[in-house]
Amino acid sequence: MKKAIFPGSFDPITLGHYDIICRATELFDEIVVAVGENADKRYMFSVEERKAFIAKSFADNPKVKVVSYQGLTVDFCKKLHIPFILRGLRNPADFEFERAIAHTNRDLAGVETVFLLTAVKTSHISSSIVRDVIRNRGDYTLLVPESVRIENIEDYYIH
Repeated sequence: MKKAIFPGSFDPITLGHYDIICRATELFDEIVVAVGENADKRYMFSVEERKAFIAKSFADNPKVKVVSYQGLTVDFCKKLHIPFILRGLRNPADFEFERAIAHTNRDLAGVETVFLLTAVKTSHISSSIVRDVIRNRGDYTLLVPESVRIENIEDYYIH
């Protein structure tokens, strides 16, 4: 069984992430969407909310599992015996950044990275853009899966 981990903060999941995961299910038997927890990082959504957005998006797809983790992604890969990391690339800057990490992960743990290019229609979307749209009262629903519908959205607005 071929498995891959798709790690990220997913704060929140975007249509770009959603597209990568959907396409990856055609390549792998199981995709473990690994929501990172970093105590030094300030998130808009809790890890439970982020996991719930993803789980709801893929509730009908048994190939997609959602977990959270802390620490190095390659250590988590080794713990779960998963030999592949999945990453989406939006632009050349993403590639340059991700390439160095991929080489390091292979050197540290023998874990290979598989890159998928984002679809043209979602290549402009990032979680940071979505958070900015939310804070400034824009229509974030155009950028995220339907599962990302936020109750008490006013709590996230810049006042």
